[in-house]
Amino acid sequence: MQQLGTGIGWRPEIADAVERMPGIDWVEAVAENVCPGHLPASLLRLRERGVTVVPHGVSLGLGGADHPDESRLTALAERAQALGAPLVTEHIAFVRAGGPLTASPLLEAGHLLPVPRTRDALDVLCGNIRAAQAALPVPLAVENIAALISWPGEEMTEGQFLYDLADRTGVRLLIDVANLHTNHVNRGEDPAKALDELPVEAIAYVHVAGGFERDGVWHDSHAHPVPRPVLDILADLASRVSPPGVLLERDENFPAPGELERELTAIRETLRTATPRTTGTGTTRTPVPEPAVSTGTGAARTPAFEPAVAATGAEAAPTPIPVEPAVSTGAATSAESGVTAAEAAEAAEQGAACGGSTGAVEADGAARQRLALAQAALLSALVAGTPVPEGFDRVRMGVQARALAAKRADVVAKVAPELPGILGAAYRPAFLAYAQRHPMAGGYRQDALDYAEHLLLAGRPEDADTRRRLRDWWLDRSGPAPRSERPAARLARATRRVLLRR
Repeated sequence: MQQLGTGIGWRPEIADAVERMPGIDWVEAVAENVCPGHLPASLLRLRERGVTVVPHGVSLGLGGADHPDESRLTALAERAQALGAPLVTEHIAFVRAGGPLTASPLLEAGHLLPVPRTRDALDVLCGNIRAAQAALPVPLAVENIAALISWPGEEMTEGQFLYDLADRTGVRLLIDVANLHTNHVNRGEDPAKALDELPVEAIAYVHVAGGFERDGVWHDSHAHPVPRPVLDILADLASRVSPPGVLLERDENFPAPGELERELTAIRETLRTATPRTTGTGTTRTPVPEPAVSTGTGAARTPAFEPAVAATGAEAAPTPIPVEPAVSTGAATSAESGVTAAEAAEAAEQGAACGGSTGAVEADGAARQRLALAQAALLSALVAGTPVPEGFDRVRMGVQARALAAKRADVVAKVAPELPGILGAAYRPAFLAYAQRHPMAGGYRQDALDYAEHLLLAGRPEDADTRRRLRDWWLDRSGPAPRSERPAARLARATRRVLLRR
């Protein structure tokens, strides 16, 4: 695996500061915020200086019940190629639920939600990751996520789940130590136990981020300084393995550049001073090996991994696993040779992709449907006010529902800043009330249009001048005519006729 070094999450708000920071070896950019044909000038300058840029996806939903969306995979592949990235990353999460598998409306979470650590969920996730690996031109790494809620009836710990996932698919892991801390506070999970169980030799790189605690709940905000407990988990990880890269994430409430540089210094110092774990013959820290490389003949050269050794020297870690990212040394990648996500998914269903218990098409379909029903029930309770599924903590579900609505309001305000500008202080409370009865069915930009349309059809805002400004904004953004005759398009056309008469 390529040695990345120390990096920081690239965001437009701190682009200039990142370019000036000393010692930045690489950056990570949110994939959905980058257009391959119009790369930000800052990223181009960083690349010219030899700084590696890694696209980090947030909307693929690999943990969802459906097969990965082919257009999203194509978009992720295009960004990897445009940035010359050595790998791409995504999350072990679901972000939407419902649809044909459940005969219910498709709902968008607008955020990353945890998958249940069950055999069904693992089987589906393996198939989805194999499909993604086949469609991407570079290796894929997937990230453990933070969670406020726990699924009832889970069959594995986080470490066991990640171990089996890497073992069965060869996918690399992006370990977020801040998320391990979040799950420690919110779900009582021991970060050291997770590190004991997961395959540290499969780590592609590590995330470090801050958050805050409120009423006994840790919120992974990425908007606060990195706390000491997160650095302690980083030190524990670094005592077991030398990670190829470590990256500081910051998404909101950006401090002065000097403060970010001090956080990066603390991360470097934590890595430098981490004490390698003691074995019976001395000390050791597992190096991360190179991934298996495709020979172009269908076979792969798999490196031998040295196992991490427990601190007592008496008990070794789980058996080392072969990690085989899809790296080509001459043969065309699946994306170049025209293999689609649907074709890769079909191969997965036939048992070629994932050596689990659901290799048969019928078993795979049954597992997907069971997972789809469970995820749809959970998401509907969070965003549409339906009853909380049995076994979930109702208080935590309420916290999660409010967090999703708040994030939705914040992101809509960011992608459509004209809305809070037009509506003023009334924007946020009115949007939160709207969100309780109107789940998000598309992306955030569509959500902004839907919200404005809802207000206008209800004759709001009451002030005529404000309502006129909102109507002008909606008409300008919603386009002159529908693009098809689908029901949603016909409704949009009818809405436009109503609003134009007002």
